[in-house]
Amino acid sequence: QVQLVESGGGLVQAGGSLRLSCTASGRTFSSYSMAWFRQAPGKEREFVAVINWTGTNTYYADSVKGRFTISRDNAKNTVYLQMNSLKPEDTAIYYCAAATYSSRSRSNYNYWGQGTQVTVSS
Repeated sequence: QVQLVESGGGLVQAGGSLRLSCTASGRTFSSYSMAWFRQAPGKEREFVAVINWTGTNTYYADSVKGRFTISRDNAKNTVYLQMNSLKPEDTAIYYCAAATYSSRSRSNYNYWGQGTQVTVSS
């Protein structure tokens, strides 16, 4: 069992930056791939980024590539999402999720956090 808690969301102007954190409970955090998804009002939850358990492989949605960076610190049971050059269309609830292997598919992820709101003003 893994419990995930996100933090770091907030209100930022376009062009600004935020860093999201997701802290996991449990001693098996380092064995999971960790991902970030987001859901905007009226839209489906979409993949943002994923990192494998060693931190050596990352994948990004085309919409955030070059602006967002996913990283992890297994000693702290934490995964991060550094978001730069934010745009109004990045406004959404951001969720972290854990799975036994990296995937862009929501159905692959067994554990989810409660989400943190990111709002980007124009």
